[in-house]
Amino acid sequence: MTTSTVVRATPRVSRRAGRVRRSGPATPYLFLAPYGVLFVGFILLPAIYGLWISLHDYDYLLPHQPWVGLRNYTDLFKSGSRDGADFWRSIRATVIFTVFSVPLLVTIPLGIAMLLNRKFPGRTFFRAVFFTPYVLGVAVVGVLFRFLLDPTIGLLNFYLGKLGLPDQTPWTTQVPWAWVGLVGMTVWWTLGFNAIIYLAGLQEISPELYEAAEVDGATAWQKFRNVTLPGLRPVLLFVMTLTILASANMFGQSWLVTKGAPDNATRTAIFYISQVGLQQYRQGVAAAMSYVVAIILICVSLLMFRLFRQRDV
Repeated sequence: MTTSTVVRATPRVSRRAGRVRRSGPATPYLFLAPYGVLFVGFILLPAIYGLWISLHDYDYLLPHQPWVGLRNYTDLFKSGSRDGADFWRSIRATVIFTVFSVPLLVTIPLGIAMLLNRKFPGRTFFRAVFFTPYVLGVAVVGVLFRFLLDPTIGLLNFYLGKLGLPDQTPWTTQVPWAWVGLVGMTVWWTLGFNAIIYLAGLQEISPELYEAAEVDGATAWQKFRNVTLPGLRPVLLFVMTLTILASANMFGQSWLVTKGAPDNATRTAIFYISQVGLQQYRQGVAAAMSYVVAIILICVSLLMFRLFRQRDV
C-alpha cells in the first residue's frame, strides 16, 4: 500500500468515527433501558401501589377495600390501638438486634480482611472459606442453627456438657440467650460478604502510603488510624449503611430459629408485618407499617452519610 492510499483512507475513518459520535447521545439510554424497565416494574410501581394499599382497609380476598386515609398510620401511634403496642415492640426487637449485630459485622470482617490482605500460603483458600457461608440461603442457615441451638437436642449444649460447662442454656427460648444465638448465627453467615468488600478497599490503598508511614516511624496502630481508616472511608460508609439496612430487615433467622420466642420478644418488625399482612389478611395496616419502617431507615441512612461527610473516620 502506498503512502497516498493511506492518506486517502484516513478521512473515511474520521468520517466514520464522526457518525458514531453523532449517534452517541442515545447509547447510554439504550444501555440503561433494561434496568429502567426493571426498576419501574419491580420497585417504583409496587412502591406506589403499596402506598395506595396503606390508605385503604385492604384485604385482597374481599371485593371492596374501603378508603381510610391516614388511619392506618395514625393508629400505630395511638397507645390503645390494636397494632400500636405490638408494632413498636417489634421495632424495639429490631433495634436490639441491629445494635448488637452491626458493630460485630463492621469490626470482625475488617480484621479478617486485613489478615487476608497479607501474603501467606493458602491465602486464596481462606478467602473462600470465610466467604462460603454467605452463599447459603437463609433457610439452610436457619435449619442448621435450629438444630445446633436446640436447648434439648442441640449439638452446642451437647458439646458444652462434654466440656463440663452448663448444657441447658435456652438458646432459642429465653432472652438474652435467644439474641446471642440470632446475632451469632447472623455474624457467622454474613461476615464473609463484608470481609470481601473490605479486602477490595484495602487493595486500593497505595502501598507507598504505608512505606511513607514506616519512614516516619509510625506504629502499627498509627498506620491503621492514619492510613487504613481514611483510605477505607467510602467503603466503611457503604458497609455500615448496608449492614444496618440488612439487620433492620432481619426476618428469616427469627422466624426459623426462635419463632419470635419468648413471648414475641425476638419478633422483629418485618416478622410482625408479615404476620399482619399474610396471616391476618390486613394488607393495608401491614403496608402502613412497612412505610413507617422505610422512613426510619431512610433517616438512619441520611444520618450515616451526614456523619461520614462531616467527621473524620
